[in-house]
Amino acid sequence: MAHMGDLVAEMLAQYGVELVFGMPGGQTTALHDGISRRTDRIRHVLMRDERNAAYAADAYARLTGKPGVCDVTVGPGANLLPAGFIEALNASVPMVGIVGELPLDWLTLKEKGIASQGFDQLSFFKTITKDSWLVPSVTALPEMIRTAFRVATSPRPGPVALIIPHDVFDAEWDEAAIRIGVDDRAVRAPFVRSAPCDADVEAALRLIRAAKRPAVVFGGGVHGADACAEATAFAERLGGLAVTSLTGRGSLPETAPHAAGTLNPLGSWAAIELVKEADLVIWCGSKASQNTAMNWTLPLPNQATVTIDADPAEHGRTFRPTASLYGDVREALRLLLARLEPQSHPDWAARIAEIKAEGEEMKRAEIASDLLPVHPARVMAELAARLGEDDVVISDASFSAGWLANYVPVRKAGRGVLYARGQGGLGYSTPAAIGAAETRPGTRIVTVAGDGAFSYTIGELATQAQRHQKVVNVVLNNGRLGWIQLWQEIFFKNVQSALLESQSCHPNFAAAARALGLAGFYAEKPDEIGPALDAAFAHDGPSVVEVRVDDLATPIHSFKRRMREGADAPRPRPGTVYKLRDWKVSPDLP
Repeated sequence: MAHMGDLVAEMLAQYGVELVFGMPGGQTTALHDGISRRTDRIRHVLMRDERNAAYAADAYARLTGKPGVCDVTVGPGANLLPAGFIEALNASVPMVGIVGELPLDWLTLKEKGIASQGFDQLSFFKTITKDSWLVPSVTALPEMIRTAFRVATSPRPGPVALIIPHDVFDAEWDEAAIRIGVDDRAVRAPFVRSAPCDADVEAALRLIRAAKRPAVVFGGGVHGADACAEATAFAERLGGLAVTSLTGRGSLPETAPHAAGTLNPLGSWAAIELVKEADLVIWCGSKASQNTAMNWTLPLPNQATVTIDADPAEHGRTFRPTASLYGDVREALRLLLARLEPQSHPDWAARIAEIKAEGEEMKRAEIASDLLPVHPARVMAELAARLGEDDVVISDASFSAGWLANYVPVRKAGRGVLYARGQGGLGYSTPAAIGAAETRPGTRIVTVAGDGAFSYTIGELATQAQRHQKVVNVVLNNGRLGWIQLWQEIFFKNVQSALLESQSCHPNFAAAARALGLAGFYAEKPDEIGPALDAAFAHDGPSVVEVRVDDLATPIHSFKRRMREGADAPRPRPGTVYKLRDWKVSPDLP
């Protein structure tokens, strides 16, 4: 006999969802039964932790453009989802969470867990999603599933939660009385696309043609709109500087002469220096967040600006742009490309080449270092030499993001590098690799994490082993929470609260990997790194490559400067906060 779990599974399959990531509970077993009847179209991936189910679904969504689907049971399962949901909300990643709930007539007993595991789940999820709903009846379920997919994929995409009571899940599905259907427009994001007004397009074109030193900043919205081909073509047509945010990496090949890497305090030195010399900055699919806008010192007061974004709230959040292209990123770029002739700025191109060369020279010194402990740049250079264009690389938070951004260039346009920058929380890479490996079976997945981040979700290595995934997990072990420890040493001198090791405790991640069924390799000398990576890349299954690295190495340029200054570095004043620069209208170009 068919039940409502069958209905949910069937609708998910019809929406093109091949994978569901999560952990079963008694209240959601009907869903798992429904999926088990449809394994030719949809499969369930069992995770070790519900928060990691959201991260795995996040990776699936970023690589496919489809909503990532995760399932959890009521109470303790549901309350582990926030980290992944907030990441998806801030990064505009479409996601559908299917959440178990107490039976409808028990809802008055949910407070204080009087009914086991109960709490106010709807209010909880409303704060961390685009929207959330409690299914009130069997007959309402199909329409609420359609609503969930439509909202998750409509501009601006994001996560939604569909809370389904136990008795609704287990109820009989009368297929004659409750008919289903899906809206195929919501199979992937964006659900709909819009185009900017003609007058705004012309205003942007006037600014581009008048600019002498134009620059474009590509953000994650380029990937959300599936607009890498258009972004690559536009950067070439612009004849100026092209940089990306961390999540925008892959908008264009970083090997192009006009590409200067990642604009971020821990990103490319050349990007940071060059963008300040631009007279026009085009913010394309980028919300000009704290890090991409360099603590909101960008744009500079003398820079004209164009914003391209499908979210109307982003056109003027931290500065008033000279011209706004409100609409889908791909459609906006296509309109610009249709009317923009190739621009030529030889002096600006020469300046870009000069600064890029200077930045590369600084990096070469770090890569060539034979000092011990190993400099992370050396590890990244060895990794970059072995990566294929179609490999997927997943960064964890903190310094790992900077090491990847600076020393592992993207050679092919597309979303081949995943960053958890919506919230920037530690622990993303290992579970995200599970989602990526299931999404692209046969593709090599490589993660890079510090020892602090890797410790968060190390249990999911068992999932990688169980599913025999082609994942190489690179762990940069410096024995501490590197960002925090350096902050404490630079500004407070004697605080030691971020150390992860002691004289009696030296965690061995390669050995832990072997105990969990993976291959584990350890390197602490420069000439050991390449052989360890070669062995991991050749291994038929998942592996961990642990490298002991310098605990004083940092990709953050301001930290490097302050460490050179030593005792003369000023401490932050109590109560000091980052403030937006004076909100003002960007100038027109002369």
